[in-house]
Amino acid sequence: MKKKLIVGNWKMNGSLQANAELLSALVQGMPAALTCGVGVAVPSLYLSQVQALVQGSSIALAAQDVSQHEKGAYTGEVSADMLKEFGVRYTLVGHSERRQYHGETDAVVAAKAQAALAKGITPIVCVGETLEEREAGKTEEVVKRQLAAVIQQLGHCISEVVVAYEPVWAIGTGKTATPEQAQAVHAVLRAQLAAATEHAARVPLLYGGSMNAANAAQLLAQPDIDGGLVGGASLKAADFLQIIAAAN
Repeated sequence: MKKKLIVGNWKMNGSLQANAELLSALVQGMPAALTCGVGVAVPSLYLSQVQALVQGSSIALAAQDVSQHEKGAYTGEVSADMLKEFGVRYTLVGHSERRQYHGETDAVVAAKAQAALAKGITPIVCVGETLEEREAGKTEEVVKRQLAAVIQQLGHCISEVVVAYEPVWAIGTGKTATPEQAQAVHAVLRAQLAAATEHAARVPLLYGGSMNAANAAQLLAQPDIDGGLVGGASLKAADFLQIIAAAN
């Protein structure tokens, strides 16, 4: 059975004190026999602090974004080389909030995934549809288009990424796709990956739409849901530990 992966996305939350308290509780509360992967995607300002706090633990460090550029006159951006210096193992690319508020196109997301992978950082490629797109019956079309751009950019290396399906209508709204709805989209993504690489089965597909302590077990029981990209619940140690336990 494939190892599950649970990644917490802190978004623009945290403080030096709150981070220390949260990570202390997570490290202490982690299952003794941990069989799933665990990561936290933190604001770039806190990468140094969190690197020190998770050292020696089973928690991997993740960034929330990466520049498509290696270096240069790109004020405010952070390169994959810079992330690598802080021991970053994963980075989100194409999160719906980056697409929505920063105008990131499918091509930009694909370039960011390539930039991360070139430096040995695993990109967590986020795809998902808005409520309007879902109601128009375009869910499959949208997620396939978003993933296709990354497949085209990476070629056979697509088997080295993580994919996260995050229905935009279920992020921070309290709404969640039913396990069946989520599984249906994950099956579409798995089939698309299978057409691109013979190693499609090893690509973790995470669900990222308001996964919480109450619904995690049901979602994770689906055949093509290999883990979660967890938002709000990852800021509460007890809830995040419960989700980890469900994946373990």
